[in-house]
Amino acid sequence: MLTIRPMSLSDLEEIQDTLLTDFDDFWTVSVFKQELQNEHSEYFVCLQDEKIVGFAGIWTAIDDIHITNIVTKKTCRNQGIGTKLLEHLIKIAKQKKLPSLTLEVNENNKPAILLYEKHHFQKMGQRKNYYKQKENAIIMTCFF
Repeated sequence: MLTIRPMSLSDLEEIQDTLLTDFDDFWTVSVFKQELQNEHSEYFVCLQDEKIVGFAGIWTAIDDIHITNIVTKKTCRNQGIGTKLLEHLIKIAKQKKLPSLTLEVNENNKPAILLYEKHHFQKMGQRKNYYKQKENAIIMTCFF
């Protein structure tokens, strides 16, 4: 069974290896420490058998909520973890009564794009060379 709860500073030790192996080099433990102290950020972990198998976060702006990341451990992919995290973020966004939820996704990440489209995200634009100065990002938004 999967459960989701807010991320705490103590979770960073457990996800440190996932950050190194399953994500880009921007999301370091020190960046997460700053994010967890940011009043506009909210991060969540997904647990399976008391182990963190994924995490996700949002930033709340004046009129929009932005998904900063959704990460599933590589060894746990295709088990619905990303879906559960995304649905949790959508629920949080709707509770805040803001009109939309936005994200960037690597144009080569076809499984993520399909997941977002399944949840009514629309392609709104592109950021050239957004990832590692060589891969484009697709901007996607879900309107409520």
